[in-house]
Amino acid sequence: MASRHSSSPVPQPNAGDAFFKKELEATKCFRPTQSLPDVCPKEPTGDPSNLCDSPSLVVDQHRWTIYHSKVNLPAALNDPRLAKRESDFFTKTWGVDFVDTEVTPSFYLPQITKEHFALYQQEITPREKVHERGKDVCAAKDPLDRTLLHTHDKSRTDLEQVPKIFMKPDFALEDSLTFNAVLPWSHFSTAGGKGNRDAASSRLLQEKLSHYLDIVEVNIAQQISLRSEAFFHAMTSQHELQDYLRKTSQAVKLLREKISKIDQVMCEGSLRVLRLSLTRNNCVKAYNKLKLMATVHQTQPMVQLLLSTSEFVGALDLISTTQEVLQQELQGIHSFRHLGSQLCELEKLIDKMMIAEFATYARNDLNRPLEEDCHVLEEERLVSLVFGLLKQRKLNFYEIYGDEMIITAKNIIKQCVVDTVSQIEEIDPEVVVKLADQMRMMNFPQWFDLLKNIFSKFTIFLKRIKATLNTIRSVVFLVLDKNQKTRELEDTLQKSSAKDSTVDSEVAYLTHEGLFISDAFAAGPLAPGEAAAQRNGSPSSEPCSSDSVSEPEGTTDSSSSKEQTSSSGTPAGVEMMISDDMKLTDLELVRLANNIQELLYNASDICHDRSVKFLMARAKDGFLEKLNSNEFVALSRLMEGFILDTEQVCGRRSMSLRGALQSQANRFVNRFHEERKTKLSLLLDNERWKQAEVPAEFQDLVDSVSDGRISLPDKKPAAAEERKPAEFLVVEGQKYATVGTVLLLIRIILEYCQCVDNIPSITTDMLTRLSDLLKYFNSRSCQLVLGAGALQVVGLKTITTKNLALSSRCLQLIVHYIPVIRAHFEARLQPKQFSMLRHFDHITKDYHDHIAEISAKLVAIMDSLFDKLLSKYEVKAPVPSACFRNICKQMAKMHEAIYDLLPEEQTQMLFLRINTSYKLHLKRQLAHLNVVNDGGPLNGLVTSDVAFYTGNLQALKGLNNLDLNMAEIWEQKR
Repeated sequence: MASRHSSSPVPQPNAGDAFFKKELEATKCFRPTQSLPDVCPKEPTGDPSNLCDSPSLVVDQHRWTIYHSKVNLPAALNDPRLAKRESDFFTKTWGVDFVDTEVTPSFYLPQITKEHFALYQQEITPREKVHERGKDVCAAKDPLDRTLLHTHDKSRTDLEQVPKIFMKPDFALEDSLTFNAVLPWSHFSTAGGKGNRDAASSRLLQEKLSHYLDIVEVNIAQQISLRSEAFFHAMTSQHELQDYLRKTSQAVKLLREKISKIDQVMCEGSLRVLRLSLTRNNCVKAYNKLKLMATVHQTQPMVQLLLSTSEFVGALDLISTTQEVLQQELQGIHSFRHLGSQLCELEKLIDKMMIAEFATYARNDLNRPLEEDCHVLEEERLVSLVFGLLKQRKLNFYEIYGDEMIITAKNIIKQCVVDTVSQIEEIDPEVVVKLADQMRMMNFPQWFDLLKNIFSKFTIFLKRIKATLNTIRSVVFLVLDKNQKTRELEDTLQKSSAKDSTVDSEVAYLTHEGLFISDAFAAGPLAPGEAAAQRNGSPSSEPCSSDSVSEPEGTTDSSSSKEQTSSSGTPAGVEMMISDDMKLTDLELVRLANNIQELLYNASDICHDRSVKFLMARAKDGFLEKLNSNEFVALSRLMEGFILDTEQVCGRRSMSLRGALQSQANRFVNRFHEERKTKLSLLLDNERWKQAEVPAEFQDLVDSVSDGRISLPDKKPAAAEERKPAEFLVVEGQKYATVGTVLLLIRIILEYCQCVDNIPSITTDMLTRLSDLLKYFNSRSCQLVLGAGALQVVGLKTITTKNLALSSRCLQLIVHYIPVIRAHFEARLQPKQFSMLRHFDHITKDYHDHIAEISAKLVAIMDSLFDKLLSKYEVKAPVPSACFRNICKQMAKMHEAIYDLLPEEQTQMLFLRINTSYKLHLKRQLAHLNVVNDGGPLNGLVTSDVAFYTGNLQALKGLNNLDLNMAEIWEQKR
């Protein structure tokens, strides 16, 4: 049975017929045996860092090692762990753990299909046919082959007697089915009467299994006999191999002895130096690491110390540096496992402390006494806070300052009102509790002084805010400039990387050759020739392990040195506080700078808004609308000055206060206009249209306008001798007879013009209102004089020619000043507003039409007189007739009424028109009387009357040169 467990190289039939045939065919070839390869194990290589710890064959060659152990080949091939003999080739060769897995196809090899062999099959098919025909002709005659074939068939026939279950690869008697199939229970039953028959069956089964065993052993022996020659050849090769190994072992032993001597003489000292150097470097690293740990251990007390002095930037830098050291150089240190989270919590605490500190700073900065000094409060502290907030990316800190600005602006107005009220004895705070009511009890001078004080405080307030925000923006721009310089430096380093590549190659060579880098650089840069000599040096230079190259000792000190950076900085050295870990983009910094600038604009808007609320609180009872022109002009100038001051400080115009001023100005204009219009209406309703004396102040007023100054002259002190009023108003050498209403109207017009000078924002409104006033005077005077409205309003008995002439002259005076007024407004209007000047053109036309209507009215009066008198004219003696004497009398009265009122040229033009009307009526009457220019008696009488008329008319003052052309009274002969 021992033979059952012996290993056999013969494949089992149950592995498949194809495999079995392949083994048999392999025996036909009788290939020459080859010598076994050298299976001597190589000497194991150890880690260079552990040269003294690994086993050395040079030193330990005389001691027993694992390499002295030997086993025989059958014992190596016979695996006692197997329950049965495995017939699989791979399992037998590579062990039971071998698993046949699917090989993943290679990505670098193409997929081979049948189409790739199509061309080959076409070429080889004819040759294969020729070969098959040759095999049929030349049958095999080798007796050995026939013997082998016969033996093979016989062995196969014998093996077919063995049941297939024994040939299965998964044959195992542990399996109940397999056991029952091999040893049926029916053969072991001991039931009554059947014992002899079961014993016979058991013997028969044992003999059958023995027969199967004999067949298998015979086949195994036969296979061994067929391969006996190869077996003995292998044994012979084994003896030769052992001889070769013996000689090789002796040579190796001799070589090891020589190497051992060389090692003792030449290598041990150098290796010991390297080992000691590596140990020293490790000790230095350990010392530096412990030193760094001691420094990190002092981080929290140092941070607390810095926070106690408000050194937030220094504390943040220390925390950042410590976290960096913990992550890079002290990672994995068990004693510091909680320090990182503690530093994070401490950093969050510092964030809250900085925000609270900035809020306190903003409150102290904005609430300090408002004096002319606009310096920045604790500038170094502000710079430190801003750097800390930027470092922590708290970019909305400016909103805290904005909130404090709103609160401070409210307090400024409240404090100013309280201070002013406390100085006014008429206001009792106990009776009037509310501050707004106390403020409304002030008169205009008191309230005006209060407003002036508020505006001055707000101006200082804005200047102080501007100085603080400029400091903050300068810090932001410093960080932005630092970022730009850093990028430029990085670009420069990238450009110089090509030059550094040469040095890098030298360092790489030195490291490869085993030299110390520190020694190489200490020796100075190598010249090209020296570098070449180093590369081509003698091979006797001793190589050194690259593991012995140590890091520089000062590596850990570079990071811990940041702890000594002070967080306090002055504006002159503020760049010292900018750290490299302030990771803010240019876009964020620019946006923050713009927001800070916008905060300055918001400060201006806040001051304007609070001023508007203060203004509206005083205007609730109509106080501002009751101001006179001088008071409102003073208020307007004060507000305009404050608007310009804030615009100069902040660089942007705020519209809220300007809008409130414009609103109040519109109300003022409406009230101003209504007062003047009402005054003019009352004057016109009481005007009797008689020539008024001109006081000296009105003459001075007109003279000032003639000099190009449209403004009310200052009141002059009363002289020793008061000037007497003049009869006429002299304007540029011309005399104007006026009524008192027109004199006051001129003054009102100048008040409109001066109001425009004082309040430029109401120019367009004033132009419209002045146009309305001039139109009202024109229409109302027309109703009173031409329309005879003065008869009912004033109680005049009749509208005389003198009233008409005086009204015409007053209108001419106003027309004279309209171009001056137009030029005054044109100089103060925007070019896009010039279209409004057309109102003056319309007014001028209306006034000229009115003057023409008055002239026509005067002519119409005389025309009706001529029609009445000449219709009764008869040509008879005496001469001159009563009709002509009456006409000359009325003409003299007309001349007497208008000569002193109208200029001589207008008087002449008027009498020419009257003369034309006279000639027309006389011609009509002569035609009616059939009187012709025939030199007869009637003609002589008419000529005498006309001569009397002509003489009397030309005898009037200023009409002596008047061309009357009396020949037109006669019908022209055809």
